[in-house]
Amino acid sequence: MIITAGIYKGRKIISPDEKITRPTLSKVRMGVFNMLYSILGDFSDKTFLDVFGGSGIMGLEALSRGFKEVRVFELNKKSACIIKKNYCMLGLEPDLRIGDSTKLILKNEKKYDVVYIDPPYESGMYEKIISNVNGEIIVAEHAEPFEAKELELLKQKSYGGKMITILKK
Repeated sequence: MIITAGIYKGRKIISPDEKITRPTLSKVRMGVFNMLYSILGDFSDKTFLDVFGGSGIMGLEALSRGFKEVRVFELNKKSACIIKKNYCMLGLEPDLRIGDSTKLILKNEKKYDVVYIDPPYESGMYEKIISNVNGEIIVAEHAEPFEAKELELLKQKSYGGKMITILKK
């Protein structure tokens, strides 16, 4: 996988085994950050939380594009090791929390400007994460529709079998 824009544009990162994660395609990543830019403008004073880190690509894209702070949650220890390697290859130290994202969200007191959630599609975790996350803008990558009560739908776009939904608290 390759970072699509910003100061690390073109840099390759390692991806975990696809049996463990489902990498976000480059066109989806570009779409997400283009939509976020149209909503937020400059990212330089913004914070980003990637709730299901995988390879760490979404957090790295956020840092590459100028987000001032990124935190990553990841349950799988092999994926967490790959996240660390990917950050190290760019001379960065990840703000990585290893554990169950649903439990980490409940312990997390910090508020983020953007929260990216991409759990296993059939997990049923969307509503639980969204209702407990402390973020202004929530970006969800999903295959099936889900309920997001009391949130404002800002944007939604389909990329083949994947959808990106951007919500505001």
